[in-house]
Amino acid sequence: MRRRSIALAVIALAASLTLAACGSKRSRSEAPPLGEVFGAEDTYSRSYPVGPTVACEATRRALLGQGYIIKQATAESLEASKHFQPESDTHTQLNVRATCVPQVGGSAIVFINAVQERYALKSQSSSASVGVSMIGSVSVPVPIGGGNANLVRVGSNTVQNQDFYTRLFDRVSFYLPGTPADAVIAPAELELPPDPR
Repeated sequence: MRRRSIALAVIALAASLTLAACGSKRSRSEAPPLGEVFGAEDTYSRSYPVGPTVACEATRRALLGQGYIIKQATAESLEASKHFQPESDTHTQLNVRATCVPQVGGSAIVFINAVQERYALKSQSSSASVGVSMIGSVSVPVPIGGGNANLVRVGSNTVQNQDFYTRLFDRVSFYLPGTPADAVIAPAELELPPDPR
């Protein structure tokens, strides 16, 4: 009986180790959450041959030139936003953050991140309660002032569209000192938020 219980314990231990090994191999091959991968791509950053203060000023001008409102700015960082209303009951806000970091040799690297927030118009109906002692209380929807409608945030995500960032970094380059006066200005984009993918 004792040998049988030892044999069963060894089999159970071997089975659990095998299952644990299979599980750990599988988790290594799974994609990271929401497709987050730290790779060599530089979607969110570019290097410029100027100092961080000059690079941030060029970034500020590039955003202003595209209709963004500068919410906060320092010598080496800024936040800007732009609002869109693609439909009457939806609202989209694009928030852009830039950080300009010094590099060796007096150059700068500019990191830019855009977050798209989506809002929808949600209505709330009002109701009134009437109480009668014998029957109880009854709630009845009453249209007071046509109902209340509020914008409610329904989604938020980091814009991952490489074309969006490439165009933005190209505009930053345009506003750097030394840009020729006869340089061709790229046409402005349509008034639609970028595809976040």
